Amino acid sequence: MAKSALLKSSLGKKYWMALTGLFLCLFLVGHLLGNLQLLSGSKDAALHFNQYALFMTSNPAVKILSYLTYFSILFHAVDGIVLTVQNRKARPKGYVKNNPSANTIWASRNMAVLGTLILVFIVTHMVNFWAKMHFDEKMPLQTVTINAGGTDMEFYLTTNGDYLPKSRVDQNVIEIKNRTEFYDAAAGVKINEGYKDLYKITVAFFKNPDYGLIASILYALAMVVLGFHLYHGFGSAFQSMGVNSPKHSPFIRNFGKAFSIVVPLLFAIIPLYIHFILKV
Repeated sequence: MAKSALLKSSLGKKYWMALTGLFLCLFLVGHLLGNLQLLSGSKDAALHFNQYALFMTSNPAVKILSYLTYFSILFHAVDGIVLTVQNRKARPKGYVKNNPSANTIWASRNMAVLGTLILVFIVTHMVNFWAKMHFDEKMPLQTVTINAGGTDMEFYLTTNGDYLPKSRVDQNVIEIKNRTEFYDAAAGVKINEGYKDLYKITVAFFKNPDYGLIASILYALAMVVLGFHLYHGFGSAFQSMGVNSPKHSPFIRNFGKAFSIVVPLLFAIIPLYIHFILKV
């Protein structure tokens, strides 16, 4: 009964809001470190990014964390909506004299709006990248072009470092399991596994001549929204959990401000770099 009351109370919701929010901050850092490989500009950038994508979609421990992330996003969003509604019901009538800007920052007064915009971005982002990585049967596999005797030949790059001639694979090998495994059509034996080319999909999306520029700008603007959300949310999460002592609060506040600027900024740079600078 006590646990149920805690979950249903405004205080309980604030605790869960704080915990899921901080967990999602950790997810942002991990996701950012993987995505920053898109900025390397090295000849192996595609391989490293696709290796990261394969690890994130196949490692059992990461899969568990992924499900926890999906739950946290949904819970955080629903919890935020419920808290907003409860707060408005608690004050059905406005104050005679109300000047919220004197006591609170803009982000804190608009967390629900900011959160809703971020949720829209997440859904759009998952449709364009996550869903293709997981469910698109036409997802391309990474290939490399090697000049042999004056002739350019295309090879599939396998996860054990081998090269399978694309022409032979396409003719004599069947591709199953969402186009990641190569099987010998005659012998029915698995030859090896290929890399889904998420790098190619990502670059093509932001380089697209029809919508690439708009997509890059909207992505960057979404990161501005995320920055405002984090600016208030990071410190507020620790305060909700009671970590607001004079000793720790200044550090948490300053770290939260830096986090809310650096992380969204680095995310925003990625699509702009791909669209304007990256040579393909």
